[in-house]
Amino acid sequence: MRVLLTIVFAAGAFAAASGPAAAAPCGLPDAKPLWVDYGAPELLGRFGRPGVVVAGSGAEYPTKARALGAKTVYWDMYLSTRVGTPSLPADPAGLPAKAQRVFDFAVLSAACPDPVIAMNELFGASTPTPWTPTTVRYRANVLEWARLLRAKGGHPVLLVSSEPFTGGDAGKWWRELAQVADVALEKYFNAPAVHRAGAELGSRRMRTSMRDSFAKLFAVGVPPAKLGVVLAFQTKRGSGGRESLEPAGAWFEVAKLQALAARQVAREVGLAHIWSWGWGFFNEEARDPDKLGAACVWLWARDPSLCAAQKLPERFDRDLRAGQIDLPAGVRCALGDATIRTNEIAVLARVTGDAELALSALYARIVQQRAASVGPGDVRAAERAIVLRRFGGSRTPYLAALARAGAASAVALGVIADELRREAIQARLHAPAPSAAEIAEFAATYAGTQLRDIPGAGAIPGVAGETLLGLLSQPLARHVIVRALRHVAQAGAYDAWAERRQDASLAELRCIRDRLPSVGTARVTSWLPFLVPVGGSS
Repeated sequence: MRVLLTIVFAAGAFAAASGPAAAAPCGLPDAKPLWVDYGAPELLGRFGRPGVVVAGSGAEYPTKARALGAKTVYWDMYLSTRVGTPSLPADPAGLPAKAQRVFDFAVLSAACPDPVIAMNELFGASTPTPWTPTTVRYRANVLEWARLLRAKGGHPVLLVSSEPFTGGDAGKWWRELAQVADVALEKYFNAPAVHRAGAELGSRRMRTSMRDSFAKLFAVGVPPAKLGVVLAFQTKRGSGGRESLEPAGAWFEVAKLQALAARQVAREVGLAHIWSWGWGFFNEEARDPDKLGAACVWLWARDPSLCAAQKLPERFDRDLRAGQIDLPAGVRCALGDATIRTNEIAVLARVTGDAELALSALYARIVQQRAASVGPGDVRAAERAIVLRRFGGSRTPYLAALARAGAASAVALGVIADELRREAIQARLHAPAPSAAEIAEFAATYAGTQLRDIPGAGAIPGVAGETLLGLLSQPLARHVIVRALRHVAQAGAYDAWAERRQDASLAELRCIRDRLPSVGTARVTSWLPFLVPVGGSS
């Protein structure tokens, strides 16, 4: 019984084998990316329509799809029967005759003289060099196979099922392959894992995984215009795809997120095509009627005119912005309504000397702002106290110190506000009571220190800030020391608190190209120590 396989393409075009971009083959659309969706006779009603391009390994299904308005290309399921395997490569002498037969059938199936030919699939893409002699022969066969198809007018696309190894001689092989074929990397995401992570984090993980895989090929000179990605929608467990995710609407939502994530990455780096796989009904395990709905959502997410997903009875989040990087111009990251603008990073980087450090500090700030707020009056009062205490009450040397550090007045106010919020949050954190030994050691060490220079000591009614700790009565001194030691303990607890909050908030954070800030507790007062509020921690 002949198995008919189908691939559906919507809105896109493959890049030419080399050199400047040429017109798309086989009458396909010229827009990029070219969407690639695996179909089946049971899904003809979904994919057989204008605006999509169907590929099959036979003649009957593509003919039906064309009758419904679709375009067609060819899918060659069994590359291994043409070129062999890494352990048993085919005799290269037989490749030309095989290539002629496959190409002739591809022309018949796709009903055009220059068909796109999907080659399923490369074995051992992750195999490191040096390769065994049989692997060397196998890779040479794959390369020659692509050259033969290309020379006859075909447009081969090699599907790759594992992470590409690009070190050593492998890098040269990938570059040579890109001269005669496109490459589509299979990224089969686990739908339950994506759904558990949620729209924001799940989408980010998929985008990051795709970028990381493509980066390996970019690094050895394979251009983005020769690359694509393949996503999975099969229902057989253990191979990525639905993986028994219930209810159906949850799977539909993941289908939406996959389409949007792939489109985002394709736009960022200029990918040629986006494929999907797994829509077939080839055995009982694969006969999932929910594929009809998932396919509709997949089509709708990239082009609402392709399917009316809003009319599906299953409940799923129809928000096409959920989990997406849709930040306004000039915004690098956003956490809820709070944003980090690129100009803010640049201004603070004049102080830190590093844009990533500045980004991390600004991220720590917006996380901190969720937990505590300070009024502008309090910030100004703290600034006046700093000027009075550390600059003799004159703003001229204060502003000069800021200028030497590369800090504008607005930066200074932001840093002071950070410190005031830090103090407010620290005051709420648990700190154990100090031991008698700790109190005695502190009393001996800081006896000659003025009260106003002891962090956390605070003001004592009737006692001047210039008073030395050693001059206080024992009960009053003990009170000051306990407060100071608790303050130190709370400062240590703050760092752990801040890291936990920042880690948790990363799941909500949206940043351009998912370039996230580092989690950390470095304070900008490390560069501007004179901005620590008077009486605050140092």
